[in-house]
Amino acid sequence: MRPGVASWSFILLIFLIAQYSGARKIVTTSGRDTQVKELSYDLQQLATEGLILTKIMQEETKFCATSLESLLDFARYMFGSNSQFKVLTTTHLTNSTVPSLQNYTISEVKKISVPNIIGCHPLPYPIAVYYCHSQEGDTNLYEVLVEGENGGRVQAAAICHMDTSKWDPDHVAFRVLKVEPGTSPVCHFFPSDNLVWVPLPVAA
Repeated sequence: MRPGVASWSFILLIFLIAQYSGARKIVTTSGRDTQVKELSYDLQQLATEGLILTKIMQEETKFCATSLESLLDFARYMFGSNSQFKVLTTTHLTNSTVPSLQNYTISEVKKISVPNIIGCHPLPYPIAVYYCHSQEGDTNLYEVLVEGENGGRVQAAAICHMDTSKWDPDHVAFRVLKVEPGTSPVCHFFPSDNLVWVPLPVAA
């Protein structure tokens, strides 16, 4: 059964219709046109998908969640109703006064071998909304310990997308890395407010 669609999709769609013009007004009065475009795109994504699970690439599923319950429902849907799972995040291990913006050196890398993962990214709404997606087979997940040159240690979740051949050619990753779709893996760290759900091994 698809997680939570019947119970909350109608409510959130009403929220989108009611809040979109107000959100746009608030943002534009402060002159943040870029944020307006991003917010408009996110709203369009949610509205056109109807908050229902959709396949956008081979073996990839997208979902938008507005509560912890819907996040858990989605994880159970993807991993199995009786499965056990955990959440990985990027965590700062040292005092918060240490500046975040500095050069870091990777000191430890641990590969997390799982058949499937779910990455959830917060969206900029007045209520909690997470954009989640899951893709099987072409990703490698890692826990990485990095150390800053000015102090500070971060335990970070990172992922490498090994097959980018079906990605949008205009994806920002290709412009930053100066590569073409399908020619190179694309790797990135997860920010500290992102969630990475992974299934736990089944006990023997």
